[in-house]
Amino acid sequence: MLCGCRLAGSDMVYWEEVMGKWNILKAAVAGLAFYSAMATASHAADIVGLITKTEGNPFFVKMREGAQAKAKELGLTLQTFAGKFDGDNDSQVAAIENLISAGAKGFAIVPSDSSAIVPTIKKARDAGLLVIVLDTPLDPIDAADATFATDNFKAGELIGQWAKGTLGDKASSAKIAFLDLATNQPTVDYLRDQGFMKGFGIDIKDPKKYGDEADARICGHEMTGGAEDGGRTAMETLLQKCPDVSVMYTINEPAAAGGYQALKAAGKDDGSVLVVSIDGGCPGVKNVAAGVIGATSQQYPLKMAAMAMEAIEKFAKTGEKPKPTPGKEFFDTGATLITDKPVTGVESIDTKKGLELCWG
Repeated sequence: MLCGCRLAGSDMVYWEEVMGKWNILKAAVAGLAFYSAMATASHAADIVGLITKTEGNPFFVKMREGAQAKAKELGLTLQTFAGKFDGDNDSQVAAIENLISAGAKGFAIVPSDSSAIVPTIKKARDAGLLVIVLDTPLDPIDAADATFATDNFKAGELIGQWAKGTLGDKASSAKIAFLDLATNQPTVDYLRDQGFMKGFGIDIKDPKKYGDEADARICGHEMTGGAEDGGRTAMETLLQKCPDVSVMYTINEPAAAGGYQALKAAGKDDGSVLVVSIDGGCPGVKNVAAGVIGATSQQYPLKMAAMAMEAIEKFAKTGEKPKPTPGKEFFDTGATLITDKPVTGVESIDTKKGLELCWG
């Protein structure tokens, strides 16, 4: 306890020195606590996320590389996550929960299930995170703050128009095998499929569902998981149903590569089956040059991911959210048809130019 007595002389000087040092120490401690709190808040503000469907698909590998490069440039701390397989909604839910807990400012996601993930997306947005969807729009699309994607319907339509134009009169009697993505038919799946149908001249029934068509030219729809082994298995199944197949539509280029292996094993790698796809990765464009794939619609994952990182950083600084392409519900990152056998009336570039723009 402090006494109420008076101090004299040197005792008073000593006491003033002690109290002065105590006040300095208190100020230093308070300043350190404030700095620590600010550093923690600043660190949390720097966290951004990228969640893809899977780890190994070249499209998602390149998307991750694009996000990493842009995040580093902007000084952001990027956390990346991926599902165990295409359709793995549970892993994506867990990833979003982790980002919310980490205090992230936002994240970009390629949803495996465009409907099932919506409640968790809402939870993240309610917590103040900016949510940007890449490649595969949510259902409904406005469940996210923004969507950066290829116009997947247009990408499908381009290869459908090209296939129809290439076949000419034979298009009316074509036999078409559809190598689709997944049984739950996420948006990217049905949009590409239905886009191809429109381009080829097949009557679309429910625009958000495939498999309900009445067109006799359709051999069937089989799921590939967007993977090469899935593409081979799917095409083997369809060849049993439809040995006279003349067109093979594929959800992406890995599925196309697998489907082609099935055609080759069946002795149908002689050009009698027209193969079309979507992606525009370097291996796929090389397959176009080699004649394995007739045409592919190229999309741009690096652009999607980089734009997402920029948008989240801007949101963290200003609160401003990105806007869609005028006349659309999403920002269109573009799609370009690549083929060495152009069709009149269908805009395209050749594989030489496609290889300059490709990824993976």
